[in-house]
Amino acid sequence: MKNRILILSILFLSMMFSSCLKDLDVKPKDPSSILSDNLYDNPDYLKGALGKIYASFIIQGQGSNGGDDIASGDGAFFTTMRALWNLQELPTDEAICAWGDAGISDLNTQTYGPDNPFLTALYQRLGLSITYANEFIRNTEGKTDPDIIRYNAEARFLRALAYSWDMDLFGNPPFTTEKDQVGNFFPKQLDPNLSVARKKLFDYVVNELHSIEGNLSEPGTSSVQADRGAAWMLLARLYLNAEVYTGTAKWDSCKIYCDKVINSGAYSLATDYRQNFSADNDSYSNPEMIFAWEQDGIHTQGYVGTTFIIESSSDAKYIRAEDFHGLTSNTNWNGNRATKQFLNVMIDTLTLYGGSPIPTSDSLFATCPDKRVFLKRKKSLDIPSASSSGDYGVGVYKFTAKNTDGSKAADYNPAFASTDYPVFRLADAYLMRAEALFRLNNSGDAVKDINIIRERAYGNTSGDITAGQLNAQFILDERGREFYYEGQRRTDLVRFGKFTDGNYNWAWKGGVMDGTNTDSHLNVFPIPGAEVSANPNITQNPGY
Repeated sequence: MKNRILILSILFLSMMFSSCLKDLDVKPKDPSSILSDNLYDNPDYLKGALGKIYASFIIQGQGSNGGDDIASGDGAFFTTMRALWNLQELPTDEAICAWGDAGISDLNTQTYGPDNPFLTALYQRLGLSITYANEFIRNTEGKTDPDIIRYNAEARFLRALAYSWDMDLFGNPPFTTEKDQVGNFFPKQLDPNLSVARKKLFDYVVNELHSIEGNLSEPGTSSVQADRGAAWMLLARLYLNAEVYTGTAKWDSCKIYCDKVINSGAYSLATDYRQNFSADNDSYSNPEMIFAWEQDGIHTQGYVGTTFIIESSSDAKYIRAEDFHGLTSNTNWNGNRATKQFLNVMIDTLTLYGGSPIPTSDSLFATCPDKRVFLKRKKSLDIPSASSSGDYGVGVYKFTAKNTDGSKAADYNPAFASTDYPVFRLADAYLMRAEALFRLNNSGDAVKDINIIRERAYGNTSGDITAGQLNAQFILDERGREFYYEGQRRTDLVRFGKFTDGNYNWAWKGGVMDGTNTDSHLNVFPIPGAEVSANPNITQNPGY
């Protein structure tokens, strides 16, 4: 049974959405009309107000009659995690989308600019979540009730998480806190210089997480409410990417917070890798899940989150509902698939097939000993154009609306998944620590952490590696094998210097069939053009 203590306290609204983009005029609603100060006069509403902040990351709206928080022709397109997934996956080797909607081709080919609607949507969505958190923090600051102190810390965590994505994707967003009242003013960046502002924002987010750590619940309390384990994971991920954000590596600090998670005793790897992406992946059933956005087929309906990932990757011929994911209503969107270059990351085809072409009889790569491979060969591994039919490329069916054993979820709905969207899970603590140890010249211990993950993947020690086999490329590839389609790939490629001008190209990168290097300014997305035009305090990122 899922823990709906927060989300369901505010989700009494109808959440039935359409799935086709009709209007690119993306405008946020006035947040002051959604949260008002007198809400906090009644303690019974306090948990619901906190739930609103959580829900703002995964559903499209909580306004009157289920209205979108951002006005557009199709709000589902522009929810936080759907837009973030697109920005983290489509410009990489892991995903390329066949749809012709505005902005998608630009992401497929790394030719995006300030007017891309997905950039605008995510930028505004994160700003709304930060505004909601600021309001909650302002009204609960200084309270002495232990529950309210904890709720205040959770709101500060959610704000820190939103700012961490802002920092990673946009580099230099406008900055507000609970000290800034909602009203008619132009928010400012921390500095006009991208590098300076990014470092200041990094320091702010890290200090926030340090200051709230003791006020959060013990690690392992819940995967859908932020606890100490979630804060440690966010700190570890920030330190993992510190050199990108600040120019100074923080590998020791990354290791410290991975140690805290691993040594807490609150988590363990799921026996079956697939459970992390099934309907029973919540912390009551899955000891690996540290923090996730809650989804429920009955109470949080919408073509968002894991429902979007499942449906956008399915099609009637190659990845059918009845065979794999279990959703049977409004299914088979036939959009997202992976490139053949990523297939080579997932599977050592030279070893597995002796250098010969992959046999058509093994379309599911059943002979692969790595059981993380939930892929399927489609009509052809080559994708003829950046927007060609979803029948081409490599099908991905990692996420499912079924339980791990193939049964239906207790809250099953034929259109909407009950599979929570994973943000932090224990496997990432092991692989972040392995990377930190490798950078600290401790390959021996790094290999131990990697082999823990690979032994779960292979079911035995046959996939173990030695210190002599370990290098930076292997670590990047192993992260791809473990975390594909979880919205991490762009960040990882940037950290390893392979997203734009490195020595790794894939189909349609830069608009070329076999891929080509792109300019390094694309490592940070632009600030949306509408924001730059409207706000005199905003400086556009270099190169745009």
